[in-house]
Amino acid sequence: MSDVLVSTSGYVGIAEMNRPPDNFFDKELIGALADAFDGFVQQGMRSILLCAAGKNFCAGANFRKPASDTVGDSEDRGTDHLYRHAVRLFRCPIPIVAAVQGAAIGGGLGVSMVGDFRVTSERSRFSANFNRLGFHPGFGLSVTLPRVLGPQKSALLFYTGRRITGTEAHELGLVDVLAPDERLRETALELATEISQSSPLAVQSTRATLRGDLADRIAAATEHELKEQEKHFATADFQEGVKAMAERRIPNFQGR
Repeated sequence: MSDVLVSTSGYVGIAEMNRPPDNFFDKELIGALADAFDGFVQQGMRSILLCAAGKNFCAGANFRKPASDTVGDSEDRGTDHLYRHAVRLFRCPIPIVAAVQGAAIGGGLGVSMVGDFRVTSERSRFSANFNRLGFHPGFGLSVTLPRVLGPQKSALLFYTGRRITGTEAHELGLVDVLAPDERLRETALELATEISQSSPLAVQSTRATLRGDLADRIAAATEHELKEQEKHFATADFQEGVKAMAERRIPNFQGR
């Protein structure tokens, strides 16, 4: 079974993460997604719809597995590392619309931020729950979340790890369009199609102007994020955070 299903609709490339129901990511999934994006560029697609099969858009990393299984070996700073593939996504020159159903949690929120625009429903859930699990945010969120929400609102979401609904996310400006559950992907495709009807040269030029050095900033940020995360993965607090999540209780952190 392919991790990413690829199709097209007119000039829209459609990349569907295919690990239902939760679409937990690892370097293989994000690498396959980056390969799909590269393929759309080569095909001359003008926009991309990023979506997912199953109940949830992306629930982040699967903490039942060792962290090294998700991100790659800690000594690997080459191309085959989770965050190297993540940066590839942000270097894609084509506008991206993310259709976010269900949950976008932790790194899954980071995946949704790859999109220039996010379409969701009022019942979807978003959380930057890293600190509640005992480690530093990742997937470039230390750059992308403040870029969209500003530093104050981002700090609130990071420090508390609170979950917010799709309606609350829309009010904050985290998502751009609210749609009924049954029309979520259709609405996102309509937006991607509308973008594809503008001049591709002008859109990509305008996008490059607006984004500036965003991809380079994310590349630098993920280097820092990874170093901090590797320190935190070795702490008792991280072990407690993961255990508390599994037991659905408030963690009892000791600061060690």
